[in-house]
Amino acid sequence: MIVAGETSGELYGALLAASLKKRRPGIRIIGVGGERMQQAGVEIISGIASAFGLAEAVSSVQTIKKTFGKAVSALQLHKPDLLVLIDYPDFNLKLARKARKNHIKVLYYVSPQVWAWRKKRVAKIAGLVDQMAVVLPFEEEIYKTVGLPCEFVGHPVYDEIRNLPTEKDELKSGLGLEQGRPLLSLLPGSRPHELERLLPLMLDVVRGFKKEHEQYQFCMPFAPNTDMEKYRTILRLFREEGVAINKGESLKTLAASEVAVIASGTATLQAALLGVPLVVVYKLFPLTYWVGRMIVKVKHVSLVNILSDREIVKELLQSQATAGNTLHELRKILSSESHKKSMTDAYARIRDMFSAQNASERVADMVEEMAGWRK
Repeated sequence: MIVAGETSGELYGALLAASLKKRRPGIRIIGVGGERMQQAGVEIISGIASAFGLAEAVSSVQTIKKTFGKAVSALQLHKPDLLVLIDYPDFNLKLARKARKNHIKVLYYVSPQVWAWRKKRVAKIAGLVDQMAVVLPFEEEIYKTVGLPCEFVGHPVYDEIRNLPTEKDELKSGLGLEQGRPLLSLLPGSRPHELERLLPLMLDVVRGFKKEHEQYQFCMPFAPNTDMEKYRTILRLFREEGVAINKGESLKTLAASEVAVIASGTATLQAALLGVPLVVVYKLFPLTYWVGRMIVKVKHVSLVNILSDREIVKELLQSQATAGNTLHELRKILSSESHKKSMTDAYARIRDMFSAQNASERVADMVEEMAGWRK
């Protein structure tokens, strides 16, 4: 049983399921996820029900409670050989407790950000799960200090990147874009609160960027589980500006891009691994941001900067996330070769951290070992 609560985690669950199905075609996998996991052969017992922050969680609480009830029922009914939990800690740690009571082993894949906030969760996690598979190199030692078996397995986004075409024009053609014409991609995130706050900003960025760079084309990919009808009005405005819109093609869109504007999240790491210069923008509900500043102990929010331990890409947060500031940073990237080179040189060092591993295959090994399928 695989449980993912958000879009990025659902992708990792789909990649893991695909690896397991390839090895063991007769395996039955159930889980909480979305379209990608379903396409990979997972029987979905409930869809993704994610929320982020205080204000956002309030509106989602009933949905999350229903999803949790379905997950617990599935655990008790099917008694899977192994429960794989992907990030999403508030939900998944409660589910781990239920699994423990039902004598089901638990593999936690993708650690909660214990290095950023609520560090005391490390001891709690150690008491509820049997093994950790972490995707950032510095996380391994955190869990070993409390005696929990833990392994850095690489990052699953790199598994996907290995299989992509390397020619940008080939990728552009596959996306229905013009070959030979530079591309600015816009990745507004996958959570509803991200889309509500960042889509208007990105529309203004497109309008300003077009005035200065007539040769550019634009593409905005959405997560597969996005309710596009909810954003119909603003998406019509994007299309009127010539922005191509797709679902489920964020990685290909990034790989085809010359530059990108990205909501902070996994996509920033994808861009770095692909060598795409970027600007990070992010906005939260003001109360959520204020509380977050009080409790989150990190200097940076994007994975690129966290892994580099310095500012490699510009992070425009809250009131700084304006069209004017974003356009200013895009100008710096496009006009200064030295600025762009310092960014891409740092990207190369990040790639070196992940290039030797294949996360999905290694986690599939761990699943087989923990489930007792290997003799």
